[in-house]
Amino acid sequence: MRKIAFLSGTRADFGKLKSLIQAVSDASDFEYCIFATGMHLLEQYGLTVIEIEKAGLHNIHRFSNHTSEATMDLTLAKTIKGFSAFVKTVEPDLIIVHGDRVEALAGAIVGSLNNILVGHIEGGELSGTVDELIRHSVSKLSHIHFVSHETAAKRLLQMGELESSIFNIGSADLDVLFSDTLPNLETAKAYYDIPFENYAVVLFHSVTTAHQETATHAGDFVQALLEDDQNYVVIYPNNDLGSSAILKAYGQFEEHPRFRLFPSLRFEYFITLLKNAAFLIGNSSAGIHEAPYLGIPTVNVGRRQENRDLQTDRIIHVDNSKAAILKSIASAKALKVNPKGAKSTKTAASGFLEALRTEAFWQIDHQKQFRDL
Repeated sequence: MRKIAFLSGTRADFGKLKSLIQAVSDASDFEYCIFATGMHLLEQYGLTVIEIEKAGLHNIHRFSNHTSEATMDLTLAKTIKGFSAFVKTVEPDLIIVHGDRVEALAGAIVGSLNNILVGHIEGGELSGTVDELIRHSVSKLSHIHFVSHETAAKRLLQMGELESSIFNIGSADLDVLFSDTLPNLETAKAYYDIPFENYAVVLFHSVTTAHQETATHAGDFVQALLEDDQNYVVIYPNNDLGSSAILKAYGQFEEHPRFRLFPSLRFEYFITLLKNAAFLIGNSSAGIHEAPYLGIPTVNVGRRQENRDLQTDRIIHVDNSKAAILKSIASAKALKVNPKGAKSTKTAASGFLEALRTEAFWQIDHQKQFRDL
């Protein structure tokens, strides 16, 4: 029986991996284990490893890799050491990593150097900032690529990856976005004690390649929201370099009647709240990926998501100045909900499982090759 090790370091990547893990969990021909690390183990960010357990998943190994927000290199090194020891114990046939964070890079390094197949979810995307370097590095260290769309597949081909190693399974986000099992709005609002009838969602992260400017940008961002009259559901940023400056600025939201502040939200509850929001504001990939499919306007602030536009008029790009942010908020409020996507008959989870069940998948060469165009 094939054993698959999933590595998850944040609430966001678990949201994208969850349907894939559940598909493997429900299958009788595979075993799985989960290496939970990163933000999942930080109480300041909600200790979200608990959400993995609440999902009914098992075989969860906790590993604290935190050093500090200013030492991503040391966090990478610590994660490599911890994950290396883990895989030598569980001996997986396949390691699955997601995205563009140092935890994924650690997983790909450990797998490739220990002759274990590595599968990368959402390679070929554009990230921006240092995340872009990490994402493409993970792709080059991975043997197998599970992409969300053909454009991502083409980028991987440009990088010299073999076409036979690329599987377009679609976006696991959509498995959740259009799920029939999402909690209703009343349940989500009651769970998090959100009293607002009308609200917007805030997700603002540090730009690691310009972290010196984070305090200034966060200050202007917070002042714009305070001067607006909208109710806001505010979610903490990732624990990247500069995040402490954002959290310090968020202190002004404490006890304010128009703001509810959360270290983290359960992914399904977050999607329900997003589906019913007036708009999303910040610089999160959720504003580029999830929100447009739901028809929710996005005010995308700054350069963090540069080049990731899905070519939709639902995304309003704006610089970091307070005046520009306030103007864009007014524009977002004037937009009507206009969903871009629709429920697919085939889920990413089913495509993932279908790939795993082909004999050719397990014959993919551990010795990587570069294919010239």
